[in-house]
Amino acid sequence: MNYLWILLAISFAISAVGWIYFIYFFSIGYGLAISALAAATAIIFADTITLPAIILCSTLFIYGIRLAGYLLIREKKSASYKQILYQPDNTKRKPVFAMFMIWISCALLYIGQISPCTFYLYNLSKGANINEVWTWSGAIIAAIGVIIEIVADAQKSAAKKKNPKQFVSTGLYRLVRCPNYFGEVLMWTGSFVICFGSSCTTAQWIIASLGYIGIVYVMFSGARRLELRQQEVYGNNPEFQVYIRKRPIIIPFVPIYSVAKHKWLKG
Repeated sequence: MNYLWILLAISFAISAVGWIYFIYFFSIGYGLAISALAAATAIIFADTITLPAIILCSTLFIYGIRLAGYLLIREKKSASYKQILYQPDNTKRKPVFAMFMIWISCALLYIGQISPCTFYLYNLSKGANINEVWTWSGAIIAAIGVIIEIVADAQKSAAKKKNPKQFVSTGLYRLVRCPNYFGEVLMWTGSFVICFGSSCTTAQWIIASLGYIGIVYVMFSGARRLELRQQEVYGNNPEFQVYIRKRPIIIPFVPIYSVAKHKWLKG
């Protein structure tokens, strides 16, 4: 199990960027850590890596690099994002113990998220009975998720350039209010699906499940923050009220229209 120690060291090292600024644990550090872990997984198991695993590792690598770059550019160029990023709660000095616990939690979460592909390749290298249908299905689902996220971000950027004060309800936003979050949930669902055909042990299932549940929680928590923020900005707009009553918040065609009241989602 030496590969897990290597990946854990990488996850801790990359996510340590959060010590520069607290929010980076969850943003830039997250993106860079996922990219580094995906690349490391492909390198560690280079002798046994398969085409669907290459597709998944490449998908996760591209996702992470794009996310980190997107957030860095946004931080430099967007005044509104800077206002959110550097709000008083975020800039307030955190206790060292709290920072350590957040660092540890993030590093472990990122390992859990990347683990299905890692376990698949490890078990494959040990001669386990692998069902490649699940591997291919997971890789394709993950790739579709990233494409959805990229398209959603591009559509939102274009709409905001056209009318910065108007909420976005075009393109993928016609189907769901947070298509970028949906894309990420879909990506990690694809990654998790691989476990079903990988002859995972109980311990491997636990690690992968915690990683998947953790990131889905983070996505719904992010959707809740966005919902509350949009209510502050667009709450008096009748068109916005009609829009949010008819469009699910994160999963298309699943009638969950609000998560604001669920305080347990507060991140």
